[in-house]
Amino acid sequence: MKKGVFKVLFAGAVASLVALPLRAQESELNLTLDEALEIALSENLTVKVADMEVTKTGYARKGTYAALFPQVNFSADYQRTIKKQVMYMEDQSFAVGRDNTWSTGFTATMPLISVQLWKSIQVTAVNVELAVEQARSSRQDLIEQVQQSFYATLLANDLYTVYKENYENARMDYEDVKEKYENGTVAKYDLITAEVAMNNAAPAMYDAQNNIVLCEWRLKALMGIDLDTEINCTGSLLDFSDTMKELSMNEAITLENNSSLKQLELQQESLHKTYQQQLAAYYPSLNLSLSYLWTAMEDNFKFNQYKWNPYSIGGITLSIPIFSGGQRYNAVKQTRIQQDQLALQRENTARELEVAVRQSLSSMNTCVQQFSAAEKSVEGAQVGYDIAQKRYDVGSGTFLELQDSKLALLQARLNLNQSIYDYLVAKSTLDKTLGINDKGLTDNNSTNLNK
Repeated sequence: MKKGVFKVLFAGAVASLVALPLRAQESELNLTLDEALEIALSENLTVKVADMEVTKTGYARKGTYAALFPQVNFSADYQRTIKKQVMYMEDQSFAVGRDNTWSTGFTATMPLISVQLWKSIQVTAVNVELAVEQARSSRQDLIEQVQQSFYATLLANDLYTVYKENYENARMDYEDVKEKYENGTVAKYDLITAEVAMNNAAPAMYDAQNNIVLCEWRLKALMGIDLDTEINCTGSLLDFSDTMKELSMNEAITLENNSSLKQLELQQESLHKTYQQQLAAYYPSLNLSLSYLWTAMEDNFKFNQYKWNPYSIGGITLSIPIFSGGQRYNAVKQTRIQQDQLALQRENTARELEVAVRQSLSSMNTCVQQFSAAEKSVEGAQVGYDIAQKRYDVGSGTFLELQDSKLALLQARLNLNQSIYDYLVAKSTLDKTLGINDKGLTDNNSTNLNK
């Protein structure tokens, strides 16, 4: 009796769960892939940090340019004479100076010729370009992650649909077999088999439903929206099947837009400018200085009686470096080694990227073949299931044959969805490797950053 009550409660709970729509709240956010990418690019914190880095580097560049302009300072100085200087005239001596010496005024300095300063400005200009490229790389990484997370959510939805339909079919088969068993037209073995098949179909459906929640959490985190926000990724993986095509390994594939290589190139350029800056440390420099000061010397602190004497000074200073203990020489040698290291690193990175491109192309071609085979398999499995269903209905087929055909159809549909998902993931990885996944998405942002 208890066992029968448990079965009834279990069947009712499952039926209630299946009857509920996957998302029934009116406040849910319907998202296409483009909309998800647009939200992520505007709300993701990693992208915002990268943009702030670009702004920070821009300020550093302006600060370097400021060194070309006159530097004006105001200063004030006080000196207290502890022991006055003594002067001698024949046999007589007398102390000179006052107890208090005050000096205040303005000084201005400006570089006239400073090759090292000019080169440092070029270094900061390259660093700004590097920061912009790093921000672009962050966007490309985010686009790849959002795309793959969106595809994973669609796959989870499609798998849930498949498993849900499989459970519904299993439940209807069980009810049909149960009715036939009660009428005495089928054996108890068929009833037990149908019940086991129905119960085995439920866990896969629950697991698929849980995967939807996990995938949506991941997507919402990447988009930078609240995790409690209800979202609904519109469409299905089959909507992307038209984009699947075979790609040849011999097709013209270029890595000129790859962000990693561009960053290494900018780093090489920055090191080259740094090398020139260090060589410029051997060159003479010429600086202009101007001062306008007021001085007062008294033995008391009666400021209203002070006599302030103004004077001004102008001068040009030529500085010729001669010896620094080998500091400049060693700095140049160190930079040369860094340049060689970076050249080898770039060559190695280019090789790894070429391998990654070939892997993505190979995976995409494999997925195309799998998709073609899965399409035919679904068609054949559907025909087989329909035949098995009719044979069982008229009593010429067994329930075991019906179950085998149902499992074959289920597996074929899963393979079809999986092949599309694997293709889309491989394509998003390839687009990111080629540096083209941000085309049409971040052009406006890049323009603003360059300004």
